[in-house]
Amino acid sequence: MSEKLDRCPICGNTIFLRFLDVEDLFLSKEFFSIQKCDSCGFKFINPRPDQFEIDRYYQSKEYVSHDANRVTFINQIYKLVRGFSIKNKYKIVKENVSEGKILDIGCGTGEFLGYCSSMGFDVEGVEPSIKARSYAQQVNSIPVTENLTDLKSRKETFSCVSMWHVLEHIHDLNDTIEQVKGLLSPNGIFIVAVPNCNSWDAQKYGKFWAAYDVPRHLYHFNRTTLNQLISNHGFEIVKIIPQKLDAFYISMLSEKYLTGRKSYFKFLIFGLWSNIQARKQGIGHSSQIFVLSLKKT
Repeated sequence: MSEKLDRCPICGNTIFLRFLDVEDLFLSKEFFSIQKCDSCGFKFINPRPDQFEIDRYYQSKEYVSHDANRVTFINQIYKLVRGFSIKNKYKIVKENVSEGKILDIGCGTGEFLGYCSSMGFDVEGVEPSIKARSYAQQVNSIPVTENLTDLKSRKETFSCVSMWHVLEHIHDLNDTIEQVKGLLSPNGIFIVAVPNCNSWDAQKYGKFWAAYDVPRHLYHFNRTTLNQLISNHGFEIVKIIPQKLDAFYISMLSEKYLTGRKSYFKFLIFGLWSNIQARKQGIGHSSQIFVLSLKKT
């Protein structure tokens, strides 16, 4: 079943504008409407599949974030980028946390946590996908639970909670962030990576921008709306870190959606240009990492 939002998840406003109709070019070929809050400018799918229906939009062998074994060119590019990203993610964590336990929400098959574990951190994951969760547990030897609710009764806290390109998939944004807040230890950090709908590549490709990824991406953030959301829950931005490689990967997929062809030359040019424009125009990179902490009282 589908569900319809009658209030903006960030500001509570009830007036929305139609922003863009986008086709699910990845899987279902269905169209979804992205609306924009008339008050704060937050963009989100409305109406959208509910938490039970959404699962079928992930049921594809091409969904590489949960498929560690499939061999395709795009999958191999994804894995190459992921290998570099894992080390970069660990570096970000290490710069902000010297000890303690890391919780990764939406940990997928567990490669990031596996690397952190090999570097001496205690780790745990949350992953709703049975297939990905099993892989993380059996192959990467990571303790993984199905949802955040399972952690409540343990009264355990974490020095770092991370959501790497997961927040845009979460139906109940505010409840989830409140749960994260309760799981953080004093002086803990919350790391969130999300696509940036203000980026140059988002503007260039429009409805063909791969990071809209409807309906799997329920929300579309930029720096302003992400800051508004986390401020509502007592968080503040400590640092913003660009994910420069994402511009190339997103441009590659977007070019394929736009033209129906794989143009490896164009994705290199447009990915590079997106990163240049991010700095030149001050609009932010294709994807960005936000390091967050609770405001001091």
